[in-house]
Amino acid sequence: MTSILPAAASLTLLNPSEWNAETCAEVNARLETASAGHIADWAVATFGRDLAVASSMQNTVLAHLFGTRLPGIDIVFLDTGYHFPETLATRDEAARRLPITVVNATPRQTVAEQDAEAGPRLHDRDPNLCCARRKVEPLRVTLAGYRAWATGARRIDAETRATLPVVDWDATRGMVKVNPLAAWDDDTFERYQVEHDLPRNPLVDQGYPSIGCAPCTRRVEAGEDRRAGRWAGTDKMECGMHI
Repeated sequence: MTSILPAAASLTLLNPSEWNAETCAEVNARLETASAGHIADWAVATFGRDLAVASSMQNTVLAHLFGTRLPGIDIVFLDTGYHFPETLATRDEAARRLPITVVNATPRQTVAEQDAEAGPRLHDRDPNLCCARRKVEPLRVTLAGYRAWATGARRIDAETRATLPVVDWDATRGMVKVNPLAAWDDDTFERYQVEHDLPRNPLVDQGYPSIGCAPCTRRVEAGEDRRAGRWAGTDKMECGMHI
């Protein structure tokens, strides 16, 4: 093991109130060139059970990366009510095969209740509001019980993530945000999946390189950006979770 982890570990004894943008920037500078495994090691050593891992179940890489380091770790899945069956099946298979605890974060209203109040297909008329209700708010409520959260976001995912740090301060939620896969390219990602024989969402091989809710996700054509299938026909790029 290199000296990268011990150098960053000097901040692991901070009290929750002492974490802020400055301390996160210091850790990020030390871990910027570290492997995803080192970053995950640091996050687990620092936060333990106060760390939640968010997963869309587009893949199970992050669940494996953290589950093998802290068996039973909470994997937060935003159960929006609009997921593809394949995504739900991937979640269930991950729960069976990996040493994790799946935490389903559900919206305040069911889809039927939301339709009754706001009208059907809110995702077509106001996708930002729909995401706020079914993703952003449930995530906020669920993460309130933790000190840090980890995501599978990568810099190659979208222009909005090109400068994504590996450790950041989530000012919106007042907690540390860890992105251990930030620097990974597709080849690195694929090697990890093959090496560990991980459960996969079959939609990826069917032309869905970025998978969200079924009504707002389409296949991506050859030559298109990997996120072109998300909210197609609009200028929307993010659901709001990472902003």
